[in-house]
Amino acid sequence: MLKNYFKIAFRNFWRHKLFTLINIIGLSIGISTALVIYLIADFDFSFDKFHSDGDRIYRVVTNFTYSGVPNYNGGVCGALPEAVKHEVTGLETSAPFYELDDFNVIVNDIKNLKRLNKQTNAAFADERYFNLFHYKWLAGSEGSSLNEPFKVVLTSSQAKKYFPAMSYEQMIGQEVIYEDTIKTTVTGVIEAFSENSDISFHDLISYATINSLSSLKMQLSGWGGTVSNMQLFVKILPHVSAPHVENQINGLLKKYYPTKSTNGAFSQSFHLQALGDIHFNSNYGALQGQTADKKTLYGLMIIGAFILFLGCINYINLTTAQSSQRAKEIGIRKTMGSTRGQLVFQYLSETFLLTIFAVIVAMALTPFIVKWWSGFIPKSINTNYLHHPGILVFLLLLTIAVSLLSGFYPSLVLSGYKPILVLKNQAYTGSKNNRNVLLRKSLTVTQFIIAQFFIVATIVVSKQIYYALHLDLGFRKDAIIYIYTPWKDQSQSHKQVLMDEIKSLPQVSMVSIGGDVPSSNGWNSQEVVYRDGKKEIKTNLQTKTGDENYIKVYNIKLLAGRNISTNDTASGVLINNKYALMLGFKKPDQALGKQIDFGKKKEIVGVIGDFHQGSLHLNVEPLAIYPDTKYNNGTIHIALKPKTPNGDEWKQGIEQINNFWKGVYPNEIFEYHFFDDSILKLYESEQRTSKLLKWATALSIFISCLGLLGLSLYTTNQRLKEISIRKILGASVLQIIGLLSFEFTLLILLAFLIVSPLSWWAMNIWMQSFAERTAISWWIFGLTGIIMLLAAVCTSGLQIVQAAITPPAKSLRSE
Repeated sequence: MLKNYFKIAFRNFWRHKLFTLINIIGLSIGISTALVIYLIADFDFSFDKFHSDGDRIYRVVTNFTYSGVPNYNGGVCGALPEAVKHEVTGLETSAPFYELDDFNVIVNDIKNLKRLNKQTNAAFADERYFNLFHYKWLAGSEGSSLNEPFKVVLTSSQAKKYFPAMSYEQMIGQEVIYEDTIKTTVTGVIEAFSENSDISFHDLISYATINSLSSLKMQLSGWGGTVSNMQLFVKILPHVSAPHVENQINGLLKKYYPTKSTNGAFSQSFHLQALGDIHFNSNYGALQGQTADKKTLYGLMIIGAFILFLGCINYINLTTAQSSQRAKEIGIRKTMGSTRGQLVFQYLSETFLLTIFAVIVAMALTPFIVKWWSGFIPKSINTNYLHHPGILVFLLLLTIAVSLLSGFYPSLVLSGYKPILVLKNQAYTGSKNNRNVLLRKSLTVTQFIIAQFFIVATIVVSKQIYYALHLDLGFRKDAIIYIYTPWKDQSQSHKQVLMDEIKSLPQVSMVSIGGDVPSSNGWNSQEVVYRDGKKEIKTNLQTKTGDENYIKVYNIKLLAGRNISTNDTASGVLINNKYALMLGFKKPDQALGKQIDFGKKKEIVGVIGDFHQGSLHLNVEPLAIYPDTKYNNGTIHIALKPKTPNGDEWKQGIEQINNFWKGVYPNEIFEYHFFDDSILKLYESEQRTSKLLKWATALSIFISCLGLLGLSLYTTNQRLKEISIRKILGASVLQIIGLLSFEFTLLILLAFLIVSPLSWWAMNIWMQSFAERTAISWWIFGLTGIIMLLAAVCTSGLQIVQAAITPPAKSLRSE
């Protein structure tokens, strides 16, 4: 019997080749989209799930509030780990480690002494780290490898990079030099985690080494500063609650640093972040990789479900539309003794077989989609089906689900025909047929609603990105590059030599040295006080540092007073207009000469125009700019002269700057950044969303038009005789085209009326995350309707015109 079912299925597929092709294409696009989204979700949700007792592991993070504005830091103050170790109860273990930023390494691999620059994923840790996270040891001992200063444990991949000609045992005792000064001895080799993890250190240097490094020891010795590199993980005992431990840790802050925790305008507290939250919480950041956004992942799943649903709608519509052609087959089968259950099973098996074909096509399409979505999909994702059994299980479940969703209703419709009516050619009269037509129209409207919603979302997101990138942000952003000098080399003379050489280049118009660029993802701030004799105004003030050329390089407007100069290092400061208004000055020049207390009083020498210090998600904040020749002056800002059309002056200038860099910092890699590119990076999330929506829009329109094509083919074929009679009675070709197009046009207009308020509401919610935003204009909805209408006309128009111009004699010859 099963063999007979498949034989009939193949015969039916071959008889209706075009409709079969439309169904397979629609389902395969939906299934391949769902498969790619499954790969993304499976990848991100699998992070750090393999650790034993992972539900009891937490990272201690720091929360701040400045004048009611929350701020977050994934690190802690340097003194906290030791206090937690001795004074907090309810812990099985606590493990501090300090992440080492990009570093240089010198190793002797027997053949020669080699230097490796820009290495990553290293940390200072001790044996408690291995009590928390368990590794397989290939050489060395877990208990003693990091118990003394200047020891290092390497992962197998890093060890082979350093010493490719040695066995793991031979590597023990070898020397690895970090940053030219930290000479360590290899005491162990471990196997890196094979599962996805944000904890992916390759070099683990003994924590005791910090005590021999004066700069780090000083940085990590007190309660007064929070260092993002200083990480503290704890594992609580079973049956001990995280809030209980968190309260104890915050009690240490009140005990050892009460002034910070009780200040009215500033508050600080510690929080236990669950291990499973690290990969998804951008407030605190991941350790070594990038965080994922759960909202984005859920949005992806919804989009995938919609696109898959569109493919299923096509199948339901086309199958029910064709049901009349199989009515006699059903009547004969029932007359010969087939039960309704057998017929349902037969048609479900046809759907299952068609879905398998679609899955095979989807599996072939998926690697190409992964490649096309390379900017959105994590690089570690691959489509090796044989090495990923979860994919095969997912595809099996998806095949069953799609088969039931697509085939269950059509199988009920087909199997429900009564033999006596079928054999009298009355199978498709009455209310049942009307219900099928109503269902098809409803599903078609649903397709158009989904497609038009994606069109609106795509236009709105693209419009907001364009608005953000072309808005006057209060500074110049083009033809500017900036360079970070090495943080390890604080020599002012080295910076000055490099600046003087850059100034001499003909391609450079101006050079400044200071802190960060005007607009970025990070910022410095501190509490300041203004006193006018009658009142005291405390506020959190963002600060930037720069010399007298800083506001000139970026064309930041000076509204009143003068610019800062090198003589202002001790006392002079610029403030922005927002801070001047906050202090109560109605005009910028009224603020001149007033003093602000930064812990040390500074005089306001000038007021500058407001500019955006971050993305448009954030409001313009009160700001001060002042020179600093000691700490925050490691960034060189370079304004380039305009280049000639198709000229390479900038390229030549940057190459020369690279040569100057090598002369001053021979062991450091030269890197530069265009400021307008860094502005673009502020909206990476929105750009990814825009790219995703464009794909979703294109796919939804394509699948909807495929279904519309199938329905228009079927409808026009069914109405050929009616069309011929109308033409004989005098109807023109245009009248026939209008008649056939009216129904589809009406469905699109109905979808438009439903989706317009829905999409406006949804996009208005999305836009609320921006402090400055573009308008959701009326033309967006008009353009959406026109796009959908044109797509429908282009899809069904040819078939409708062909039906309208067909000679009546050709259609009526059988009569």
